[in-house]
Amino acid sequence: MHLGGLSAGPCWRAARAGCGELSAWSRRYAVGRLCRPPGTTCPQQSRGLGHGPTTGGSPRLRTGVAAGLAGLAGLAAAAFGQVERAEMVRKSSGTPSTLPGKPEEDDDELARRCSCFMAPPVTDLSELRTRPEDMKTKMELLILETQAQVCQALAQVDGGARFSVDRWERKEGGGGISCVLQDGHVFEKAGVSISVVHGNLSEEAAKQMRSRGKILKTKDGKLPFSAMGVSSVIHPKNPHAPTIHFNYRYFEIEEADGNKQWWFGGGCDLTPTYLNQEDAVHFHRTLKEACDQHGPDLYPKYKKWCDDYFFIAHRGERRGIGGIFFDDLDSPSKEEVFRFVQSCTQAIIPSYIPLVKKHCNDSFTPQEKLWQQLRRGRWEYMHSPSENSKEAEILEVLRHPRDWVH
Repeated sequence: MHLGGLSAGPCWRAARAGCGELSAWSRRYAVGRLCRPPGTTCPQQSRGLGHGPTTGGSPRLRTGVAAGLAGLAGLAAAAFGQVERAEMVRKSSGTPSTLPGKPEEDDDELARRCSCFMAPPVTDLSELRTRPEDMKTKMELLILETQAQVCQALAQVDGGARFSVDRWERKEGGGGISCVLQDGHVFEKAGVSISVVHGNLSEEAAKQMRSRGKILKTKDGKLPFSAMGVSSVIHPKNPHAPTIHFNYRYFEIEEADGNKQWWFGGGCDLTPTYLNQEDAVHFHRTLKEACDQHGPDLYPKYKKWCDDYFFIAHRGERRGIGGIFFDDLDSPSKEEVFRFVQSCTQAIIPSYIPLVKKHCNDSFTPQEKLWQQLRRGRWEYMHSPSENSKEAEILEVLRHPRDWVH
């Protein structure tokens, strides 16, 4: 199961194939231990929070190599046994636990935050302590916290299977943590993975970025990069409980003169087997509330971008009922874009978990289960549902996206 289904760019395409409960989930997770916003800003650049895809060319072809690199997390296999959460084991670095001039309580806070993760950070704690205000540190902690919170919420709802945790390394630099739950009481399969990778950008990747208008100055043909992200695909067993995809990522390049280019990307979308209008409204309103904290124009622009990006041409339909999608966000500042991404990650649980709890025990027929399997990719040739059926209803929405919040 490829877990990078929401991400952008050619490297990821293979992976693309109760409101009353909301307030409780919102209060519990909106105040979770998420990264503090960075204290530095950067000048205005080419695409900011209020911008949609640029004109000219398909957004599928312009979007980020960052996603492809962060998508290494999607290589996790789904054949693990049931295991407990990975134990927190500090890597031996030969450095003292408290750095000179650093308050011991700051180290304790970092260790406390890391103890809640599914596994230790990819980057050594000693290195994270030396750069607490660096965006790479903030984003790595954010994706680890997002992974842990989502996995804990899913496991609580499932009440049966546990997540298997696989930690992998990339020989060129970095690695990732893949968490997979399968054959549970509620979820057929759920994957939540993070990756934190670094190295030198390949010439092919640099060429692809230049084709999107980025000016990159290399030194001896090399471009150091860092990329990280969290990605997930979650499939409930019940055909009346929807599937969700989400991915949030950060990419940074250091040019020959020391200048750094950076951008964020990601999104979240819902893929129901059967249409439930109350669910659709709840999901989209929750995402809109997250976006509205940073500007009233963000949700409609990123909702349309999502509808356009996940259009499946040979079927003439979208992957699901949409959500939000964005890429190459590099202004007005790192701090502001990071805070926006942070709000989006905080919206995952309250937008989705109430829908699963609402429908996980719904009765369903063998025909409805078959339709779910067909929609997940086990298609019959030229399969077409009967007119005016519930199956035809969802196809109509996939072919003609709706405004769910007005």
